[in-house]
Amino acid sequence: MTILIVDDDVELLDQLGKSLERKRYQVETAVNGEQALDKIFAVPYDLILLDIMLPRLDGLGVLKEIRLAGLNTPVLMLTARSDVEDRVKGLDYGADDYLAKPFSMAELMARIRALLRRDGKRNPLLTAGCVELDTVSRRVTQNGKLLNLTSKEFSILEFLLHNKGSAVSRFNMAEHVWGNDFDPFSMSNFIDVHIKNLRKKIDSHRDAELIRTIRGIGFIIDEPL
Repeated sequence: MTILIVDDDVELLDQLGKSLERKRYQVETAVNGEQALDKIFAVPYDLILLDIMLPRLDGLGVLKEIRLAGLNTPVLMLTARSDVEDRVKGLDYGADDYLAKPFSMAELMARIRALLRRDGKRNPLLTAGCVELDTVSRRVTQNGKLLNLTSKEFSILEFLLHNKGSAVSRFNMAEHVWGNDFDPFSMSNFIDVHIKNLRKKIDSHRDAELIRTIRGIGFIIDEPL
């Protein structure tokens, strides 16, 4: 498996490259958007780690170019913690996932493994049982019926589905959905309200809750039986 890392932080490139090589991945790097495109159009990659803030051509521009060219290579966007709007744009442009800096190496490796397990064809649908979330059209359906979710409810559900089968802490959820615009001391109750409203919309025709609370940790969407 060959991974291209695109970032203008040379120290981070070196750190990520060594970590991935220890996991038996082949690694190539690029330090700006133009160099990234030259490599992407010359060599097939199994995965691209793409920073948004790049010289010459930013990561969103790179992503747009490769999707317009019909390349379906999985792309994991790397963003600053507060760049919520850029994360949304990245998903709209065709990113498969994103990770906010600073991130743990364990979480990065988990995201990489999840993306590489997917089929070669990019599937915009995240599913759990009869619930389907389309990351491109930003629509959620249950048994084919459209659910009317708020933007925050959509982001919460999307994050849980991206991490299906793994527990998500309240802090990580708040960081993902609200960026820096949250108070860690008061956000827990605020998240609970959004989860409660989301459950009302999803669980009204289910025998069991889709989103399960893990006491003292956060929430999880289990793999359907």
